[in-house]
Amino acid sequence: MRANRFSTSRFSLSRAALIFATPVALATLLTACGDNGSGSAVVVPAPQPSTTGTPTPTPTSSTIAYNVDNCFTQKIQGQTGKTTTLEDIIIPDTLKLDFTRPTRFPNGRHPSDPVVDILLATIFLDMSASGQGPNTLASIPLDPPSNDKPFSLDFPFLAAPNGAPLRASGTGSNFDFRTDADAGYVIVDRMGNPAVATALIRGAKKTEYNDDNPTVDATHKYLEEEKEDLTDRFVSIGDDLVGLGLKICATTS
Repeated sequence: MRANRFSTSRFSLSRAALIFATPVALATLLTACGDNGSGSAVVVPAPQPSTTGTPTPTPTSSTIAYNVDNCFTQKIQGQTGKTTTLEDIIIPDTLKLDFTRPTRFPNGRHPSDPVVDILLATIFLDMSASGQGPNTLASIPLDPPSNDKPFSLDFPFLAAPNGAPLRASGTGSNFDFRTDADAGYVIVDRMGNPAVATALIRGAKKTEYNDDNPTVDATHKYLEEEKEDLTDRFVSIGDDLVGLGLKICATTS
């Protein structure tokens, strides 16, 4: 059995040597062998240039035109049982609360609600596609399934700290609390709906947007900016979302 394996290996090696030999080396080998002793030369055809054509490039997001109008107007069936649209959720940019409905984001929020995952799903995905909905991205096992410690049931609902942090002692008379007027502070980022100011408002408009207020939002002043920025987001990752088997809300051409 061992001898057979060795012979097979030698045979395979010889075949491999002939297969991958260059035309010049192959010609030398055949010339040395001759032609049944006739001494005639063996002519080896010259290698021909490859005729393989250039493959057609696969379209990517940078070569696709996206239209995001449907993303803003499509119907979204939320956890609260209310059908709404992305435009209704983010304009004005406030966290809305209807006391007649269950309080889960986007109707208010619980500390454990995956707010950003839900909002990004409604921004990028087709809510009418089978198997897709506001919780599609939240169900992908990338984020921790829950906070590492339970949230408090009382305001401000924060979980207990990890470790043993130092605590203030005494009456607190040594604390220096800021008393600056509101005009002394600068708005860095609006947080009405997390991810709106981050994902849909950028560039030169970002400062102007932060300086404005929800009353201005209601006039749709920033709607076109949000559409332009979402289009850019699709140019960046649209093909990646499709590659993951997700159906996007933007139409393409």
